[in-house]
Amino acid sequence: MSEPAVLTERRGNVLVITINRPEARNCVNGAVSIGVGDALQQAQDDADVRAVVITGAGDKSFCAGADLKAISRRENLYHPDHAEWGFAGYVHHFIDKPTIAAVNGTALGGGTELALASDLVVAEERAQFGLPEVKVGLLAGAGGVFRIAEQLPRKIGMQMLLTGEPISAAEAANWGLINQVVPDGTVLDAALALAERVTVNAPLSVQASKRIACGADDGVIPDEEPSWARTAREFSTLLRTEDAKEGPLAFAEKRKPVWKAR
Repeated sequence: MSEPAVLTERRGNVLVITINRPEARNCVNGAVSIGVGDALQQAQDDADVRAVVITGAGDKSFCAGADLKAISRRENLYHPDHAEWGFAGYVHHFIDKPTIAAVNGTALGGGTELALASDLVVAEERAQFGLPEVKVGLLAGAGGVFRIAEQLPRKIGMQMLLTGEPISAAEAANWGLINQVVPDGTVLDAALALAERVTVNAPLSVQASKRIACGADDGVIPDEEPSWARTAREFSTLLRTEDAKEGPLAFAEKRKPVWKAR
């Protein structure tokens, strides 16, 4: 029997969701999207759950983004019944319970987008954040293209988007992308301690505060919807270009891509 792609565990009033594919650097396939998305909905529907912590298994990677092997096999990476929840069943799946990302290693591409979609972020010293999609002819289509420029000073966010270069956990904390940097191997405990500081408060007050702060109505953040539509439109156009095919191919062949701007 293979291990489940996602593990869940209750720690008091906190639901811990663990992406459990350490052999694949916790990259996201359909099973991950189902497991995370369903767990997140379970947290929303359970009055006893007052916060969610999401992390990755192992000590190398929080999440390495999309599973390129699954993509090459034309597998569906999204939840089959809730595609609207987006990447990992998480990035476009609003719940009013606070979410905390416990980043236990590299968080490039989709990993950074999971952090951007979380309310709070705790990261280990070895963690790195970045959106390298432009290096392979793609774009950060799971919310990264608009959230990075909103959550960081605009020039810093644009630098990350346009260069594709990563930043360290210390830099991410300095620019306000994350809340706390902790020693390697301690991030889950630190995230749970932060969650406890949240869950001691009145749950309905916390949830109402999150809805107002995020501008959410009926589980949707209306102000973000035009950005999601724009992202989908641009990504669809980009995927039909020669460069979008060349980037992943060059990456797989371990060579520099030859861009043609077409």
